[in-house]
Amino acid sequence: MSRFVMNMNKFYKDADQLRGVFEDNFADPRSAHSERFVWDYWHVPDQYTLLRTPAWEYFPEETYRAFHEYLVNWGRETLGCWDISPPWLSVYIEGCKQSLHTDVPHGPWAFVYSLSPKKIRYQGGETMILKPGVLNYWPQFNDAEDREQNNYLERIPSKFNRLTVFDPRFPHGVTRLSGTHDPREGRLVLHGWFTEPKPFLTGPLKQEQIDSVLESESGVIAEITAETGPYHGLLSARMVIEKTGVVSAVKALANTLVCMDEPDLHEKNVTRRILAHLKKLKFAKAKSTTQLTLPLLFR
Repeated sequence: MSRFVMNMNKFYKDADQLRGVFEDNFADPRSAHSERFVWDYWHVPDQYTLLRTPAWEYFPEETYRAFHEYLVNWGRETLGCWDISPPWLSVYIEGCKQSLHTDVPHGPWAFVYSLSPKKIRYQGGETMILKPGVLNYWPQFNDAEDREQNNYLERIPSKFNRLTVFDPRFPHGVTRLSGTHDPREGRLVLHGWFTEPKPFLTGPLKQEQIDSVLESESGVIAEITAETGPYHGLLSARMVIEKTGVVSAVKALANTLVCMDEPDLHEKNVTRRILAHLKKLKFAKAKSTTQLTLPLLFR
């Protein structure tokens, strides 16, 4: 996987409970109750074909809230994104698909959480993402070898209890599903976007103490990126701040930085320089260690 895609298997401990709600609602194909009538058949010719419903309305309140809070907290700690968009719950059966598209305005990271059957009987239904090299094709062109679809597309199977997080700037979609008309055997996913990137901290330091330091350093980081061209994307860093105010460790957690002028040439060097600069920062003293997830958004 590239740095633009992350997969977390066995993501949520109560995945079976979420799946069980769906199984129960479709257990008797001859029954007629409200939970079976909530699905919107969303069809846009040549683009989208699937069944969908708002996830927060489909599940029992406590069942959904526990998952929602777990996912939001993961996004805060890992990406520095404080919230998620209201997620959809979607089902894919025979003929359903999503053609390639982008979702840039919604948030810096998209997510797909799978509740598909543990034993998959259908074909297709993978999340497909255009590989970075396709968008910067000619520098990597080699006329001595043939290439096929898998050279251009990343395909991610909808494995039960897998969270897939990816950069929505890349054209992406869902491969056409075939092999079942039964919703219980189809591709079942919750999906949406991580939103509102801002610092997330655990420990005694206060937000205003963090902000006062970061605001004074924003110009330096801007200068680092300006030297090699305009940048677009999100760099989220984990910083460990000791009680003395010294930063003892910095590492990149998630990184979608792209130099708009030279996509392949400068990102690693700029990321290294930004992290090195963050390591030099000095914060206020505190009673114990503070951990900071810092998202740096470039537009």
